[in-house]
Amino acid sequence: MLLLSVIAHEYAHGYAALKQGDDTALMLGRLTWNPVKHIDPFLTILLPLVLWMAHASILGGARPVPVNPRKYRNFKRGDIIVSLAGVFTNLLVAIGCVIAFGLFGLVGRYAPATSATFAILQAMMFIGVQLNMILIAFNLIPIPPLDGSHVMKYLLPASWSFKYMQLSRAGLVLLIAVMYLAPGALGVWLGPAMSLAYAMLGLVQTTVLPGTAQWIR
Repeated sequence: MLLLSVIAHEYAHGYAALKQGDDTALMLGRLTWNPVKHIDPFLTILLPLVLWMAHASILGGARPVPVNPRKYRNFKRGDIIVSLAGVFTNLLVAIGCVIAFGLFGLVGRYAPATSATFAILQAMMFIGVQLNMILIAFNLIPIPPLDGSHVMKYLLPASWSFKYMQLSRAGLVLLIAVMYLAPGALGVWLGPAMSLAYAMLGLVQTTVLPGTAQWIR
C-alpha cells in the first residue's frame, strides 16, 4: 500500500506537469507506474534504514519527479496545481480504499468461504487509508521542498518568498530536526488527518469482517 501510494503521488506530479505544458517527466521516463523508476537509493532505502536502526521515527520517500516550471503555460497556477496534484491523488486513493474496504466486507459476508481472504484485503485497505491521509498531511507541511511550501510561498512577500524557498537546500535536515526536537508538533500536525481517516473508515465499520482486526494489529 505504501509503494502504491507514493508512486501514485509522484505520478500525479508528473501527469499534472504534462497537462500544464511541461513534458520533462515524460521525456525522462518518469511518467510510469514502474516502481523501479521511482526508487531513490537514499530517500527510499538508506535513510529509512538508518533511522530504523537508530530507533528513530522513520522518514523516507520516492524519487521526486523532475519538473520544469518554466514550461508551464501559467507559472503560478501551474506550480500550485502540480504541487497539490500529489496530495489530491492520495486523497482519491484513500477514498478508493474506503470503498474497497466496504465492498470486500460485503463479499466476505455473503461468501463466508472467502471471509479469511477478504479480511486480509480489508486490513490492507485500512492501512491504505491511514497511509494516504498521513502522506497528505506530511506533504502539506510548509517546509521546503515539501508540496505545502509551493503554496505557502505565494502567501509571502516576494523578498520573503525567495529566502523561504532557499530553505529547500536544508529541508530534509529541518524535517529531521523537527522530528527530534519537537516530536509532539508533528503529532499535532498529523492528528487531524488521522481523525479524518478514522471518520472515513467509520462509514464502513458495519462491514468489518471477523478476521480483519488480527491483521491490523
